[in-house]
Amino acid sequence: MKNQPLEQSSSAVVLFAHGARDPRWAEPFMRLQTLVQQGVSTQVEVHVAFLELMTPSLPDVIAKLHQQAVHHAKIVPIFLGQGGHVRRDLPELVQKLQQDYPAMTLSLATAIGENDAVLQAIAAVCIQE
Repeated sequence: MKNQPLEQSSSAVVLFAHGARDPRWAEPFMRLQTLVQQGVSTQVEVHVAFLELMTPSLPDVIAKLHQQAVHHAKIVPIFLGQGGHVRRDLPELVQKLQQDYPAMTLSLATAIGENDAVLQAIAAVCIQE
């Protein structure tokens, strides 16, 4: 899993979330997808994928990106912390996908909650009156 810039014409960002039974749970992730898409080059695709209980799955998204000849996908875990799914399950899944699609470069970011800017934003919301 190599880090590569996202500005190449065949890149994607995949926002990876856990998933839930209630479809409304995904609404913030869809809004986040729109915000990220607005912040990257129009040539970079932004997708949401889920670990379980919702679709599309990460393998489904990567397969679709492969069919579209996307060469690099940055997978961003939208998790506040790095529990078992982020520390163990996701890296294993990404490693398998990298083996399945060797022509693609898959990079795995740290959990979004590990970023100080994210924590500062959450703290700011928590202390608002």
